[in-house]
Amino acid sequence: MRRQRPLLRALRVRALLSCTAVTALSAGLVALGGGGATAAQQTPAHSGHPTHHVKPMPAHVAAPYFEAWTGESPAALAAASHNKYLTMAFLQTDAAGSCNTYWNGDTKLPLTKASFGADIAKIQARGGNVIPSFGGYAADTTNTELADSCTSVDAIAKVYEGLVTTYGISRIDLDIEADSINNTAGIDRRNKAIAQVQRWSERTGHRVQFSYTLPSFTNGLAPNGVALLQNAVDNGARVDVVNIMTFDYWDGLVHDMAADTKTAAAGLHAQLAALYPKKSSSRLWHMIGVTEMPGIDDFGPEETFTTQDAVKVERWAEAKGINTLSFWALQRDNGGCVGTKGANACSGIAQDLYYFSHTFARFTD
Repeated sequence: MRRQRPLLRALRVRALLSCTAVTALSAGLVALGGGGATAAQQTPAHSGHPTHHVKPMPAHVAAPYFEAWTGESPAALAAASHNKYLTMAFLQTDAAGSCNTYWNGDTKLPLTKASFGADIAKIQARGGNVIPSFGGYAADTTNTELADSCTSVDAIAKVYEGLVTTYGISRIDLDIEADSINNTAGIDRRNKAIAQVQRWSERTGHRVQFSYTLPSFTNGLAPNGVALLQNAVDNGARVDVVNIMTFDYWDGLVHDMAADTKTAAAGLHAQLAALYPKKSSSRLWHMIGVTEMPGIDDFGPEETFTTQDAVKVERWAEAKGINTLSFWALQRDNGGCVGTKGANACSGIAQDLYYFSHTFARFTD
């Protein structure tokens, strides 16, 4: 997903590259990457003491994305839409080559309680939580995704740990697409940092999960997405959820978006079975998340996720026992711009206010 949502044509073309071409592109990106800046005061502090009040995520959770750059209150919008959980997008560095991380890369929004702390506390007081999300299209195409930008695994891990202790969150999302999904050096650093945070969490009693949000075709991940997960396996990094973006297929076809969600997830299930051969089918389904784009997506009317599709997907998600059901984004969950594709603040279809939130909310345990 993305801030200001540029189109995904380049992403879809890159996903079809041969393994040789992907490797060459990755090498070029690494050569252009920034140096080894260290995390400064913008990295949230962490005490190393357990936060026993932090609840784990539900086994099945609906957590739509919240566009954190709009100036709106996540707590107010969560309450109005009856969402207990939100995925907050996005976190990124202030500049390529930096380890200093901010909400939206905005230096006025450091990762401290002064930025969204009161809102997150209100959501938690209602029995929910937020999932901070790193990356997104804007960061992934400007070398400001944290692990692409920062060359220190320790510094990356400290940012992740600080989020847990500063905000009392128990899951971190990593939205890796576009250039980032081909940046092999960034992928390796990110997965090493995840493994390091997981060792830290075991020592300190903190709870933290990691989800990867990745682009998908109607039959599952592209080879570069599988390679990213293989690198996690190789680094001993536990991936709790693989959340696929079941929209913007960009193939020129008219899509049944609910049916294509099911085939994309089935393809991912088969790919996960090859990566994790010791896991049962039900455990693999429980590793899967799907993210929809309500209404007309960036491609156009050929990819329209309808209100009827939402009902079908929610029932399917319950039946399969997947982990996470999400959509991009909460600010679009209204019918204020019928006929408009890829809008930031409305779905482009006729719908009741917060229809998709109310439909998906049934999925949360």
